[in-house]
Formats: sequence, structure tokens, C-alpha cells
Amino acid sequence: MVYLPYGARELGRSGVTVPPLGLGCAPLGNLYRALPEEQAQDVLRTAFATGARYFDTAPHYGLGLSEERLGRALRGRDRATYTLSTKVGRRLRPLAPGEEPDGEGFVDTPARARVRDFSRDGIRATLDASLERLGVDAVDIVYLHDAENHLREVYETGFPALAELRDQKMVRAIGFGMNHSDLLARFVADLDVDVVLCAGRWTLLERTAFDDLLPVCERRGTSVVVGGVYNSGLLADPSPGAPYNYAPAPDDLLDRARQLAGVCAEFDVPLKAAALRFPFGHPAVASAVVGAATPEEAEENAALFARDIPDALWHTLVARDLLDPDLPLPLDE
Repeated sequence: MVYLPYGARELGRSGVTVPPLGLGCAPLGNLYRALPEEQAQDVLRTAFATGARYFDTAPHYGLGLSEERLGRALRGRDRATYTLSTKVGRRLRPLAPGEEPDGEGFVDTPARARVRDFSRDGIRATLDASLERLGVDAVDIVYLHDAENHLREVYETGFPALAELRDQKMVRAIGFGMNHSDLLARFVADLDVDVVLCAGRWTLLERTAFDDLLPVCERRGTSVVVGGVYNSGLLADPSPGAPYNYAPAPDDLLDRARQLAGVCAEFDVPLKAAALRFPFGHPAVASAVVGAATPEEAEENAALFARDIPDALWHTLVARDLLDPDLPLPLDE
């Protein structure tokens, strides 16, 4: 695994490189609220203009809408200039007569339904449909998506199907994406995984992945893409009622997030900038994917990542017991 601080990083030994900041495309699938098509395209144009070159999507995101919108934005762009990931494990089908769509948090979606499918044929069909929606011949990375309740299928059919696609050079890097770091650690230990996308378990508020996933990734040479750096929004705006894991944050975590924000303010650093930078203290972390629902948010993502953060901020967080002293810090020294 090549580790280049704040530059491009190779995912495992796959040859696929990603920039440290990627665009998570779930909001483009109308997550929680509908985005007009032109706004979605403005988000993607702005992301490109700020230098974004890694895009992560999935059939789950808006029942294919995210992939379709991303595909329209990629049309005509040099395929060699960006890295693209999508996911398998949820195959899409047309709705049956009289069937109502289940958005699962996405609104105004196409008339499709999700089918959990970890079979070899199902995975190939899911990827083929994604390629059609994206308008590309191949993606760089395929993640097996949210497989925590399908462990038998993962080992018997799901991962072997991904490994076959990699062996056949139909995809270059393979792995898993979910928010259960303990299961990701198990998969990395057992299987030949290039990269995992771990959401919400390695943040300013959570060290879970540091204790189970990151050690095995470092040992095995598996890269980590971090999602959920704001813990559903608590680290974006720790105000009363702020969400954590998609539910109202417990009082103790809300108080801790406010204390983190207070220390950041002492150094004139936005809490969001610190939250985005923190995961890169660990050498297994290759990239962080952050969503954007407006062009302004896409611009903010880039500005936050570029923000200068003094080492003294991290040392102060440790000194005030807001970060455990054994955690790796993203120091410049």
C-alpha cells in the first residue's frame, strides 16, 4: 500500500489511486429531499471545478437516480481523469403493477424496487445495470454493500463473484462498504480485500474502527475509505436535536461535540474541518467521501479539506480528554 500524505493513495495493491477527498453521491439520489436535476448537475460541475476526482455512488442511492445523474455529468469527460466506485448487493427491478416504491430515505425515486442479491449472476447483472446508468464501460472499485445480515452469502457467492470480476479485469479493486467496523475487520482478515468503505466508525467522536478494523487493514495492506465523518450531522452542527446515527444525539455525545467545537473555535478552525481531517491520522486511510446537496456544499467540502489545522489543536484535544492519548493524529510535524 502506497501512503502519500494528503496526495493520491493507492488502494491496497490494486493500482487504483484515489485523491484524499471524494464526493459521496447519495444526496444526488434525493436523500431525504428532492433535488432538481439542474441543481444536481450544478453540484457535480462544482465538484469537478474544485478538483474532485473520486466519485462514489450505488444503485441503492435513489433507486438508481444517483448513478443516472452522475452518468450525465460524466458524459464527455476523459475516463482516465477520475476514479469511480459503485456497489452491489442490491439489484434493482421494475415495480410490479400496483406496487408502491420503498424509498428507504430517498424521495421522488424512479419506479423501481430493491432486491437483495449476492449471487454470482445477480452481482454481474447489478454491475451491468450500473454501468449502463453511469454510461461507462467499467468502474474502478466495486463494494459489496451493507452485507451485515448476509454473511453466508458473502462467503459462498458474493465475494467470490467480486474476486472473479477482478481476476477477469472487469474491475480493478474490490471490497465492502458498511458501518459495521467489526464485520469489515472480519472480512479483511478472511478475504483478499483491496479496500473497505467504513461509515461513521472512525471519527472525532468514535474510535471503534481504530480498535477492530484499522489494525487488521494495516497488517493486511488493505486501504480504508472513510464515510460519515460528521456522524450523521452531529459534528457538522452540534445544536440541540442534532442527529447521530440518524437519530437524535444522546446528551453526552452532544456535550462532547460542543466541547470539540469549542476547542476548534479557539484555533479559528471549523469543527467540520477538524472532523474531515482527523481520520487521516491513521496510515490505512486513503480517502474520505463527503456528500453535497448544493454547489455551495461542494465548494465548502474542498475549502474545509484545504484548511490549515495547527498541530496544537490536536494536542489540546488530547490534553482536555476529548481525544484518547493512544489515537494517531494527523500532524504536520
